[in-house]
Amino acid sequence: MNMQTSPLTIGAVAKRVGVAIDTIRYYEREGLLPEPQRRASGYRSYGDSTVAQLRFIRRAKELGFTLEEIRELLTLSADRQRGVKAVKQRAQQRLAAIEQRIAELQRVRDGLAQLVASCPGHGKPEECPILRALNDAEVKP
Repeated sequence: MNMQTSPLTIGAVAKRVGVAIDTIRYYEREGLLPEPQRRASGYRSYGDSTVAQLRFIRRAKELGFTLEEIRELLTLSADRQRGVKAVKQRAQQRLAAIEQRIAELQRVRDGLAQLVASCPGHGKPEECPILRALNDAEVKP
């Protein structure tokens, strides 16, 4: 017995996945989603596979993948020979980039916390360590 549901409108797909209609159109233009079939009325018509693909894209974005990386992941997901190995490599690369970004943010946080702790919160602006650091032409690591 075929469990395929009836064709869905763009609004119904957007609601099911939790994305905006414009997001679906954008992904179509970017080639992340196939061109949808059209009804006689000209309206787009989608199936369950589009819903699944949009969920894949949304989850990948939540994990920090770029649209180009997602495009690559979608292609690799269809590669029965090398796909899983290549997907793991892409995920490892994304993880390394995220860890690097976290380290950068921690350095920024520590520097800002030090400035906040050294500022009395009153007095002349030219004596404020935060303003002095922001005005300092020399960038310190």
